[in-house]
Amino acid sequence: MSNQQIIDKTIEFVKETLKGAEGGHDWFHIQRVFNNTKKIAETEKVDILVVTLGALLHDIADAKFHDGDETVGPRLAKEFLESLRVTEEVVTAVIQIIENISFKNSLEKKGDAPFSSAELQVVQDADRLDAIGAIGIARAFNYGGFKNRELYNPSIAPNLQMSKEAYKKSTSPTINHFYEKLLLLKDTMNTDTGKKMAEERHRFMEIFLEQFYKEWNGQS
Repeated sequence: MSNQQIIDKTIEFVKETLKGAEGGHDWFHIQRVFNNTKKIAETEKVDILVVTLGALLHDIADAKFHDGDETVGPRLAKEFLESLRVTEEVVTAVIQIIENISFKNSLEKKGDAPFSSAELQVVQDADRLDAIGAIGIARAFNYGGFKNRELYNPSIAPNLQMSKEAYKKSTSPTINHFYEKLLLLKDTMNTDTGKKMAEERHRFMEIFLEQFYKEWNGQS
């Protein structure tokens, strides 16, 4: 099976698997990350098949929709890729992306150096770009509505020292999420292209927050 056939079948699999998914983690999210990945990969030395499959499969079973179980996604991806007879080397590289891409993993106590690869860095940047800017704002409030969270509550301050477990269990208002994650992402970008793309999106979020507080306080 050619690489293009593998990619085409993976797209079909992801579209089918994510039918009815929450709007911020559906096929269109995958498509945007896929497109970001292709753009960033143009300036990086990476295995194109690995980054493509990593982008397509990175959210095949997001743990937040599976009772926090972080093993579901890697398992589904591995079983699917093996069914296509993808090489063990590629399967391993893709699974490493899925297991290490998440922001919450950066909140774990520092011990051994975390896994890293050029391929992970590209897909991670692509995914984080979709979490900021206009799309990031829309996704944040869509998920907040999905979880019936408050938009904002002045009496609940953002928690800037969260552990991974605290982050996973957080039920704080959506505005807090900007300070607990979204505004931090610009400075976590790995690639030059990712850093450049993040600048405008980051500034858009700052402008949004300025306007949000003006309207909240009746100043605009």
